[in-house]
Amino acid sequence: MSSLYDCTDPDRRSAGLTAAANTVRAGGLVVLPTDTVYGIGANAFDSDGVGALLAAKGRSRSMPVPVLVGSWSTVDGLVLSVSKQARALVESFWPGGLSLVLPQAPSLSWDLGDTGGTVNLRMPLHPVALDLLREVGPMAVSSANRTGNPPPETVLSARDQLGSSVSVYLDGGPTGEPVASTIVDLTAAQPRVLREGAVTVGEINEVLGIEVDIA
Repeated sequence: MSSLYDCTDPDRRSAGLTAAANTVRAGGLVVLPTDTVYGIGANAFDSDGVGALLAAKGRSRSMPVPVLVGSWSTVDGLVLSVSKQARALVESFWPGGLSLVLPQAPSLSWDLGDTGGTVNLRMPLHPVALDLLREVGPMAVSSANRTGNPPPETVLSARDQLGSSVSVYLDGGPTGEPVASTIVDLTAAQPRVLREGAVTVGEINEVLGIEVDIA
């Protein structure tokens, strides 16, 4: 049976974060608020948990799950190397609506789907999400909707779609107008914007001092 915690209440927030952390560590699924939409998350290093996440969404391995982190420094242990361009973008836009696709560290024992040796990383600008990430470490997180349905702006919308497949729902209130994160691919010499969202191409060009490619 699923549990829902109102994280706008300090006592319920504390209880909810404890329950969510325990669930993630045990391989279960949680729904959490982010600065874009509500997300469904699992321990990034638990392949069964990530598989359950994909199944809950009705999503195939061909659409691998992004990873959310709770600090800049976490990135160093997850990727092959952090380039000057990646560091500049992290320092300018994290936490916030920018996702970076980077070559993953070859030593990592995780299975996020068919990633081709890359990982999509972001640090969200939401206190509940950050508190959970700092407690449990990197999480595989995707929008908390069934594939083909609109991403949820409230926890109740997420629960209506995902039901008992998720053990813990953290309610941070409505997210407001959903704005997708901007995705920048840094796996080649020339940066490429795969999706423009919260951060504009112009802002990225200004930070990097070049004109990036656009997919």
